[in-house]
Amino acid sequence: MDTFPFIIFYSLISFSVLEFSTAANTLTPYQSITNGESLVSSGQSFELGFFSPSGSKNLYLGIWYYKISPETVVWVANRETPIADSYANLTINSDGNLVLFNATKGVIWSSNSSTVQNSSVAQLLNSGNLVLKKNTDADTESSYIWQSFDFPPDTLLPSMKLGWNLKTGLNRYLTSWRDATDPSPGDFTYGVDITGLPQPVLKKGSSEKIYRTGPWNGVRFSGVGVRLNPVSKPSFIASEDELYYMYEATNNLYITRLMLNQLGLLQRFILNEGSSEWAVINAVPNDTCDDYGQCGANGICRINNRPVCECLDGFIPNSQEEWDLLNWSSGCVRRTSLDCESGEGFVKLKNVKWPDLLDFWLKESLNLEECEAECLKNCSCIAYANSDIRGGGSGCLIWFGDLVDIREFNNKDGEQDIYIRMPASELSRHTGVILFYDIHILLLLSYMSAA
Repeated sequence: MDTFPFIIFYSLISFSVLEFSTAANTLTPYQSITNGESLVSSGQSFELGFFSPSGSKNLYLGIWYYKISPETVVWVANRETPIADSYANLTINSDGNLVLFNATKGVIWSSNSSTVQNSSVAQLLNSGNLVLKKNTDADTESSYIWQSFDFPPDTLLPSMKLGWNLKTGLNRYLTSWRDATDPSPGDFTYGVDITGLPQPVLKKGSSEKIYRTGPWNGVRFSGVGVRLNPVSKPSFIASEDELYYMYEATNNLYITRLMLNQLGLLQRFILNEGSSEWAVINAVPNDTCDDYGQCGANGICRINNRPVCECLDGFIPNSQEEWDLLNWSSGCVRRTSLDCESGEGFVKLKNVKWPDLLDFWLKESLNLEECEAECLKNCSCIAYANSDIRGGGSGCLIWFGDLVDIREFNNKDGEQDIYIRMPASELSRHTGVILFYDIHILLLLSYMSAA
């Protein structure tokens, strides 16, 4: 028997295996990964391979932290299509897409990009991002054909975008696992809502708001307050092409991640260098006042008061009977209606989470005084504030209709104020409070003083 061709064939296979083992972060069209094999990022931060959640026999393709026990999964490819047996094969097919096969060669999952090319390669980056890119040494986002960071599961990693690519319509948002043994999409989502001013919102189902951060105020999301976070720096990018939130790690002594769990709790975890114990440093909803609309329309939640809910100044419970039973869902109504004719003004409500943007108007070129004047000119305007709190404040944000989801912050949480419109009869109740009156009130006060 002529063994020479066999020796050459065996040598080629051996060379391919050797090449795979020395380029453990990259998958080429001539390679595949099966159950028990993996890719490891160059800095040995993340690993891609196959796993089964504790208590489950199903097999999934995922990414987890390398050499951190217990295994902490941060991305799952086939969330809704688990593999029922122990065989799985990940490869790059002839058109250049990543494809996951089961034992019968059925396609379980695919990157399904329409812009691939047959020379593409897959690489697991040290950020935890699995990218499919042109067969090039370039490592820029423009060279990526597809990336796992565009399809986040329940975890947001540093430099990962949460939000929209406005050119393509891609919406990146977190979805909780169904339960601890099932990574299929659960009941809760966390993403950037763009129906008004953009703001991250935690929802149950497609529409029930659980928590919102409020819009970006130039420094932070307006509903978050100033919370000590030594491990990450948030940013919010808004341009013609993209609109997203992201954060960067600020301390190399910690690993940090943001995770939405199956109970609807958004938690920030940190892991000290050399430790295997994840610690939660903050979570939302954090308290009763974080719950969306806790005090109903025109109510305010003060976490240090008992009960926590009360009506805004100038408002009374819509149903006193319900409020006596600590049911605040019916909210509050004005004690005296606005009439826009008798010299109305504003009461300053300090250091609060801005109400939701259910009906609003924004003009960034106006200062606070101009914003007040604009509000007074419109009989439907019920409140206003600077849209940007930096440098003493700028921009004009005006609310119409009911004010929903207001909470008071602790003084240490920084200044963020709103001015609420009041009828003239209510203004006299606020002696010693900073008020802004229209010209009719000023003339009246001047006349009374002269008399």
